[in-house]
Amino acid sequence: MKKPLVKIASVLFPNRVASFAYNQLTNPQVRKLRENELATLNKADRASIKFKGFNIQLYTWMGGTKSVLLIHGWEGQAGNFSDIIEALLKKSYTVYAFDGPSHGFSSKGKTSLFEFTELVGLLIKKFKVKNLVSHSFGGVATTYALHQNPEIIIDKYVLLTTPDKFVERIDDVCHIVGVNNSVKKRLVNRLELETGKTVLDLNVSDFVKSIYVKRALIIHDKDDKVIPINRSRNVSDYWSQSEFKEIGGTGHFRILRTQFVIDLVLEFFNE
Repeated sequence: MKKPLVKIASVLFPNRVASFAYNQLTNPQVRKLRENELATLNKADRASIKFKGFNIQLYTWMGGTKSVLLIHGWEGQAGNFSDIIEALLKKSYTVYAFDGPSHGFSSKGKTSLFEFTELVGLLIKKFKVKNLVSHSFGGVATTYALHQNPEIIIDKYVLLTTPDKFVERIDDVCHIVGVNNSVKKRLVNRLELETGKTVLDLNVSDFVKSIYVKRALIIHDKDDKVIPINRSRNVSDYWSQSEFKEIGGTGHFRILRTQFVIDLVLEFFNE
């Protein structure tokens, strides 16, 4: 639906437009992988597990005793980490990754932050990892999973950009779609009714205060057009175990395949 039409419909049919915006939040689009990303996935040992009615695709690249779990972002998938995976394998890491519900090569259907989060917690326990790397929304899912599972202890965690407040995600979707504040309130009410969570309480900068991560590194590009850098910076300000590194020249997605960023990740894990 064109944005000008959405603005008109927001006034005339607010409930229908709220449902439209809700579908944008709960039905991720699957993006095509590059050839090198597919090539890296084809090297993995694959398995699948049943989770909340989904068939979840799991990937393992066997290396040494050191291991890392990779958590992709919303509308992302495991293959997006291909350059990082190849670099970790050269350093003899065993690497685990997955495609979230309705993402990548997992089965499709309506999903949510909370299903994604629950899966992350389950997989951290399943693979018994002490090192994590997340991209974008994966930082929300991971910090919330750790917040919900305070017994999990993580040695090192790299966040390649991260949102902060979940309500900012709603604001972003409403801006992109073109809905007004009345529709936004309906959308928030529906989310809170279905999840039993208060949207204003879902903030990474709050989750990190109560999670057990020994050391964290947040890397964010100053010119990121998807997630403003101030959101990652705010998370770091509330997280005493974190180091914040501002970079330039990568944007939101190229950060995953930029060599100097990959070098920073490896250096952090090898310290």
